[in-house]
Amino acid sequence: MVKLIASDIDGTLLSYGKTALPPALFGLIRRLRSAGVLFCPASGRQYHSLRQLFAPAADEVCFLCENGAVVFGPGTEETAPVLSKNPMPRQEALDLTRDIMALPESHALVSGQNISYLPRWPEQLVRDFRSWTGNLVQPVEWAEDIREDIIKVSACCPSPAAAAEALGRRWGERFHMAEAGPIWLDFTLSDKGTGLRGLCRSLGVEAAEAMAFGDNWNDVPMLEAAGIPWLMASAAPALRERFPRQCADVLTVLEELLSELGA
Repeated sequence: MVKLIASDIDGTLLSYGKTALPPALFGLIRRLRSAGVLFCPASGRQYHSLRQLFAPAADEVCFLCENGAVVFGPGTEETAPVLSKNPMPRQEALDLTRDIMALPESHALVSGQNISYLPRWPEQLVRDFRSWTGNLVQPVEWAEDIREDIIKVSACCPSPAAAAEALGRRWGERFHMAEAGPIWLDFTLSDKGTGLRGLCRSLGVEAAEAMAFGDNWNDVPMLEAAGIPWLMASAAPALRERFPRQCADVLTVLEELLSELGA
């Protein structure tokens, strides 16, 4: 029996270019929970930002945030338990941050558990970033000023591919390195598979009881960790060859599952 469903957001639950989730999703999430199935958005986004996106059901779901580096259980933003967290070694994270800041036209974003720290960002860029993402943001002079665990370090740069080439020689084998958009390159000790496995351990859920949805290469570790992986039919051909269970719409699969459960 399925007890947990983890789903990527962009390209999976949320069509590219869209900013709001389909309203029907929230009713399905509540029906799933009534049937004993927890739902978990899985994203590189911050917890606070994800809660805004899932506001109608935010207290009822788990959240796999920052590409699996921190996972929250159900509850309010103030009370939800941290079910797993995988901090980066502090000195290495600080050294990586300085390497990013040394790249031309690049800025470093350092993620705490629920705050985006922006070392030496121009004021206008800070305002723009807060507006774009909805994140909780704190400008700092240097990353050394951060007093909590560092769970992700990102490069905001003109070319993530060029940044990966420049930074990969030193950091590519030490951390998971992934392009996270047209101007973002992320570094973590975790991936979505790490996050899902940590969530399953915390909840006492077996891999065979976990379903996962994804559409891109950064979802592969999560799809491999789940006993029931679903790939979006719009995914790359190489991924479609790898994951034969495919769908065009997550909500349709959720409806079918609820029907099977009699809920």
